[in-house]
Amino acid sequence: MKQTEWLLCPLCGNKTRNKIREDTVLKNYPLYCPKCKQETLIDVKNLQITVIKEPDA
Repeated sequence: MKQTEWLLCPLCGNKTRNKIREDTVLKNYPLYCPKCKQETLIDVKNLQITVIKEPDA
């Protein structure tokens, strides 16, 4: 059975409403946190989450 984990908010550290598996690959995914009400762009590969920093306009 594949390992699954909850996606954690990179800002506040709480669980979001999304789960990922070992073989999940996300690119430029807008992750929304219901607790801190912030949206963050992330990449996910091999259960490793990378936050994408947006350049300020």
